[in-house]
Amino acid sequence: MQKGERDQDRLRYDGSDGRRGSVVILMIRFRHTMLVLSGCSLALLATGRQPAWSQQQRPAYGAIRAAPVPLPPQNPATAANPAPVAKPAPAAKPAVGICHPETFRVVVDVGHTAAVPGAMSARGATEYSFNLALAQEAKQALVDAAFAKTELLITDKPPPQGLMVRAAEANRLPADLFLSIHHDSVPDDLLKTWQYEGQDQHYNDDYPGYALFISNDNGDRLGSLLFGGFLGKELQARGLQYTPHYTLALMGHRRRQLLDPVAGVYRYDALIVLRMTRMPALLLEAGSIVNRQEELDLGAPDRRGRTSAAIVAAVQDFCAARARPVAAKPTAQPAASKSTGLRASTITPAR
Repeated sequence: MQKGERDQDRLRYDGSDGRRGSVVILMIRFRHTMLVLSGCSLALLATGRQPAWSQQQRPAYGAIRAAPVPLPPQNPATAANPAPVAKPAPAAKPAVGICHPETFRVVVDVGHTAAVPGAMSARGATEYSFNLALAQEAKQALVDAAFAKTELLITDKPPPQGLMVRAAEANRLPADLFLSIHHDSVPDDLLKTWQYEGQDQHYNDDYPGYALFISNDNGDRLGSLLFGGFLGKELQARGLQYTPHYTLALMGHRRRQLLDPVAGVYRYDALIVLRMTRMPALLLEAGSIVNRQEELDLGAPDRRGRTSAAIVAAVQDFCAARARPVAAKPTAQPAASKSTGLRASTITPAR
């Protein structure tokens, strides 16, 4: 058959059924591809290599395979409600000392004297009378709380000699804490006049509240500040607040630096009873007696009782803070392992 005739037959075949012609062509191509692949495989086998598609991905010789982690057997009863995850143990608290009140000595100083009584209240009472009443109650409250060595310090010597005598007496005892009791007023130029029982008296109702003072020149400044923080916290816990007027410019040379803005502790370096004492020392202005309402409160048993209770609580906190911490018991060391023959203390970390 001539070439032209074969082409015409092919055209007639393809034209009569196009799909059959496509199938035939694909079969021919597939047969040629298989012949080529077979030849390549024979050639690779002849050289001692395997075809890429027949190689399996195996780990290198000597490679360590991770062992499967066995799952713990589950109890069907608890599988639906798994146990809660244990929380890490809280960090150990620092050791706290134990206060021994029977050996802790507090000196409660009555501010001023009967002859030099300090400020006058809005109704004409002396500051010394307020100081004495509160100091006596605070001293008794401390004794009732087992602080049996508490001393009430009263002197009739006028300042400045009397002030140095107070500090010297506290140093001689010796005391663990010095607390001077006072009641507050304001500078004369801030006082107003009113009539009480037919007489002119002076008052200022603007600045009620307590105030606490320490000296940076004290023998234990940090201890003084610590006790001031305790006392301010306890006074506030009983509904009392400190007066901020010592920070105001209108106080002039009586303006003070506020060391503890939470507790109400001010710095007053020049006070002799604070700077010449070798133990922590603090001066308490229990409230303003020139404030007409607060004067009445300060003279009432309830206010004295709350202030005395705050003093006792603060002294207890301070005594515990200053006590020697209780030594923690040594933790038992784990027993040595019999299988290794090594003690725990001999094992050192690898480098």
